[in-house]
Amino acid sequence: MLGIIAGTIDGLTSSVNYLMIYMFMNMGAFAIVIMLRSEGFRGEDLEDYKGLAKSNPAAAALMLVFMFSLTGIPPTAGFIGKFYVIMEAINAGHTYLAITAVIFSVISAFFYLRVVMYMYMNDPQKTVILTKSPSMTFALALTSAMVLVLGVFPSVLLNLVKFSILS
Repeated sequence: MLGIIAGTIDGLTSSVNYLMIYMFMNMGAFAIVIMLRSEGFRGEDLEDYKGLAKSNPAAAALMLVFMFSLTGIPPTAGFIGKFYVIMEAINAGHTYLAITAVIFSVISAFFYLRVVMYMYMNDPQKTVILTKSPSMTFALALTSAMVLVLGVFPSVLLNLVKFSILS
């Protein structure tokens, strides 16, 4: 009985951990898109990101961090989130589900890393002016810090989530 409860708590902990990490990754990526929106740049087409690293290196670097995290590349939080969820699926005896998750992660890597390729491997098509605001700067600082810190120190969020579940 205790093994089932412990497995349920660990599974719930890894799921909530991943959801928190996913929130930070997506908030950061969408903050970059919003920050880049201006007249003539909508950010809806992949072509809009061509050469972003040359025209706006800071925005491209932040987007790179978020895309790597969404892909699940270490040492970002996305890797940690996926790792714990997949390990809990295996521990619960759902190996087929873990294999399916890995396959879909590999497929999604194509889409996320394609954005990175467009930003860094192409010349800029148009000049994009950043829309700067204190709240956007704060959001990007918070989300990028969380993605990197939770990738290096995952126990911070894992312990917090486990504590909140057990309380």
